[in-house]
Amino acid sequence: MKITDLLKLDTILIDLQSETKLGVIEELSAKLAQAGRLHDEGGFKAAILKREEQSTTGIGEGIAIPHAKTSAVKTPAICFGKSVSGIQFESLDGQPAHLFFMIAASEAANQVHLETLSRLSSLLMDAQFRSQLVSATSAEEVLEIINKKEHEADQDENENEEQKASTTIGAAKILAVTACPTGIAHTYMAADALKAKAKEMGLDFKVETNGSTGVKNRLNPAEIAKADVIIVAADKQVEMDRFDGKRVIIVPVAQGLRKPEELLKRAVNQDAPIYKGTKKDSREDETSTKGKIEIYKHLMNGVSNMLPFVVGGGILIALSFFFGIDASDPTKPEYNPIAKALSDIGGGTSGAFFFLVPVLAGFIASSIADRPGFAPGMVGGLLAAQANAGFIGGLIAGFLAGYVVLGLKKLFSNLPQAFEGIKPVLLYPVFGMLITGLIMLFVINEPVTALNQGLSNWLQGLSGTNAVLLGMILAGMMAVDMGGPINKAAFTFGIAAIEAQSFGPHAAVMAGGMVPPLAIAFATTFFKSKFNDTERKSGLTNYFMGAFFITEGAIPFAAADPFRVIISSVIGAATAGALTMAFNVTLPAPHGGVFVIPLVNHPFLYLLAILIGSLISGLILGFWKRKQN
Repeated sequence: MKITDLLKLDTILIDLQSETKLGVIEELSAKLAQAGRLHDEGGFKAAILKREEQSTTGIGEGIAIPHAKTSAVKTPAICFGKSVSGIQFESLDGQPAHLFFMIAASEAANQVHLETLSRLSSLLMDAQFRSQLVSATSAEEVLEIINKKEHEADQDENENEEQKASTTIGAAKILAVTACPTGIAHTYMAADALKAKAKEMGLDFKVETNGSTGVKNRLNPAEIAKADVIIVAADKQVEMDRFDGKRVIIVPVAQGLRKPEELLKRAVNQDAPIYKGTKKDSREDETSTKGKIEIYKHLMNGVSNMLPFVVGGGILIALSFFFGIDASDPTKPEYNPIAKALSDIGGGTSGAFFFLVPVLAGFIASSIADRPGFAPGMVGGLLAAQANAGFIGGLIAGFLAGYVVLGLKKLFSNLPQAFEGIKPVLLYPVFGMLITGLIMLFVINEPVTALNQGLSNWLQGLSGTNAVLLGMILAGMMAVDMGGPINKAAFTFGIAAIEAQSFGPHAAVMAGGMVPPLAIAFATTFFKSKFNDTERKSGLTNYFMGAFFITEGAIPFAAADPFRVIISSVIGAATAGALTMAFNVTLPAPHGGVFVIPLVNHPFLYLLAILIGSLISGLILGFWKRKQN
């Protein structure tokens, strides 16, 4: 398939009227809709803007390639727009964009379509080709220029086949992997930029692309073993364990596109740390590995989208407690209408906390099945919340709805083309909600609710050594990856405990989350000779980050010295959590930081536990770390 099979006269705007980024997106989307390439113009535009939130598609050199792969697309297509004066598109080089290629890939786009779209990205690396497009005065001329360039590229590729075949396997000394979230544009443009610069520098080089059409030009074990340095320019998860023990440069995909020479010079000079893998067998079944990564991705999509409701709602509930623990209850003497308003917005039956489980389920389902999974996931999560099935019910509802909708997509895939438009607005939501809802109501909710009640009873019955051990584990988890999945798992458990009317575990979780940045602050203050000037200045900010429960403040230090920082942080955090539970501290507010300390039952003891844990971590790190040269 040729590029001009996707780019037609009716999807070319030779003179864009828009003057802003949003205007360009709206104008190109409208052109695609007018040409009959979209099911849902609004849904497509939303998908384009969502992609822009991840990173700009203004790649520099006067080019922007806004793109999306979504069910809102009826027929895979390319829409071209040109602006001679240029439009600011948040480009990577800060320059205005003149050439715009909006790529519309359907959810069911086949490999041929995706490879064609990827080829366009590669061709745009040619400055002369770009110049010809800027000078084009008609839609017909645009198509002629692209056809000619594609024909030349095909000839060059054929001429290079013999040379490729004669290349000794494993001869490459510098390897690279490129990958972007959508896998349509940046992946291949970064690969081409690196290849072109490596050829210019006379380097032995090979690049693997992790794009929308799958992994291409995969690096084999023999090549990896002989490589001096590997460049990973990626904005999404790629297989990393295979690089264990090798020097690896890890950067965003945009740097592969914008700074290929700088990266290759670093590789030549072996200016890269040794990558430490997880020590798993590199021959592990790829399907199993991919499945684990996908489940993790879906889970984190749900948790990360749920957290704003937790944080926002939690802080509002915490503020309501300043008027008194029962100030939001109209039947209590200490009732205050402001406290009630804060409590209703943050919690209640229609506030932020009400949405936790439905949002968790909805975004897990949408991660699995894209937009069609969202509504069934939300409904399943709502049914779980109403049945008191809690977070466990929400997790089950999310995965259930997602895979139900995936099954429906396969089931309806053979329907006539006329049904394409009603699938996302009728068939998927109706059958997805029905099947998910029935299974939740008659199969899932009752046993999960019983399980939740058992968990609640267990938490309420914890005392002595058991409570201290739980606090130690939960708080230690908060310091393992400092905002990552283990940290979020502990945080989610603490929220679930509050929902079960057990306020001790969450107090331990909050204490554990405050320890790593405070420990860094103490270590950089009392052991100045062990840190450079930049680290000492950054250490001061960690006093504030720790005080406001921003565990991520310790991440730069953990990245530079993971072994010492993480181990010392976990020890101190676990100590703080254990002391919190030993002191019988309870925290009814679903958040952390100094502003909720007045809400705990023993504020002095809670502060003492946090300070002891932070000092222990800071002292371990300070004595363990080597002096700066």
